[in-house]
Amino acid sequence: MAGHSKWANIQHRKGRQDEKRGKVWTKVIREVTVAAKMGGGDINNNPRLRLAIDKAKDANMPSENVTRAIQKGTGSLEGVHYEEIRYEGYGPGGVAVMVDCLTDNKTRTVAEIRHAFSKNGGNLGTDGCVSYLFMHCGQLMFAPHIEENQLMDAALDAGADDVIVHDDSSKEVITSPVNFSVIKDALIAKGIQAEFGEVTMRPETEVELLGDLAMTMQKLLDALENLDDVQNVYSNASFDE
Repeated sequence: MAGHSKWANIQHRKGRQDEKRGKVWTKVIREVTVAAKMGGGDINNNPRLRLAIDKAKDANMPSENVTRAIQKGTGSLEGVHYEEIRYEGYGPGGVAVMVDCLTDNKTRTVAEIRHAFSKNGGNLGTDGCVSYLFMHCGQLMFAPHIEENQLMDAALDAGADDVIVHDDSSKEVITSPVNFSVIKDALIAKGIQAEFGEVTMRPETEVELLGDLAMTMQKLLDALENLDDVQNVYSNASFDE
């Protein structure tokens, strides 16, 4: 499936996310609030909330901040009403882009999204124009040195949908969104730690970008991710390292 640059792309993406840690708390608080509103405040019965709380822990967010966000979501405390919106469009080289937002002002958000696309070599599309190119799933990425057979046996025993070994020897475990945390915990219990993991929109195919196209595409992704209302940005771009 994916080619030689898979692991480099994961490391590049993770590094970019680490650079944006300053905005992480704001995004996580919104996600916790909306998850609690949609599915209640009990993590045992709300997988989305559990994932959001895991992100909060990874970001070293104080527990009282998380508790307040849950209370706002469940209505125990007064809070802002956020609307979930997904925008789809195209980047340089015909790359597919999806942008998930949580906003209290849809008019503001769509204007900012459209501006980011148009300023950075892309264009905002219509609903459904690229979503068919992505699969909603859990994704766990493992370094090339992780032993293949051990990972495969443990992942499949835990209920993973697939284990993919890439050309660079990095490994990828695919799960259903609802089973992501269970499978991640099962692998950790067996001493197998993912380098990177999330519930995501995984591209079915990737578009490799080089040179100026890659630089312009990265500027578009950065512009979108820096918007306050944007929670997640997905694309099928592959950057040659």
